[in-house]
Amino acid sequence: MSPYTIRTLRLDDAPQLLAFEQDNRAWFERHIDPRPDEFYSADGVLAHIRHFLAGHAGGSLHPCVILDEHGQLAGRANLKDIDRQAQTAEVGYRVGQQHAGQGLATAALRHLIGLAREEWRLARLYACAIDGNTASIRVLERCGFARGNGVADIAIVHGVVVDGHQFSLDLEPGSN
Repeated sequence: MSPYTIRTLRLDDAPQLLAFEQDNRAWFERHIDPRPDEFYSADGVLAHIRHFLAGHAGGSLHPCVILDEHGQLAGRANLKDIDRQAQTAEVGYRVGQQHAGQGLATAALRHLIGLAREEWRLARLYACAIDGNTASIRVLERCGFARGNGVADIAIVHGVVVDGHQFSLDLEPGSN
């Protein structure tokens, strides 16, 4: 049994989420666009959570947090841009630096696949990863995602525009 718990984001996660994002800011910005400075405040994180919970209520997002065995926030995982008509969504995940390399991103992605299949009844998931982010690409491939088209200008990392690839997973009952 995993020492981690993955559950839907809640408003009372705000203090831990702010600390997690502040502690891991430089780590995350190695591979993704930086968040605006105003995000890194109690009000900024609360606004972010409210926005994500409104998206969840409206059926366009399923935001999750990953908690370690002590109940501390270790990562995040989200179904984004859920399109019920097309039966698609994008996946995203981020794991704190001290939890990297422990299989947590894979567990989180498998959780999202389960949510997509069982709760949202989706047929296909997408993800994007910048070229050179081998850890994230390995997680996607381990979970059955196939590399697709290249995506130019996918992110800005340390002021440099970088390219990446889209990945996709067709969801079939009982797979993954």
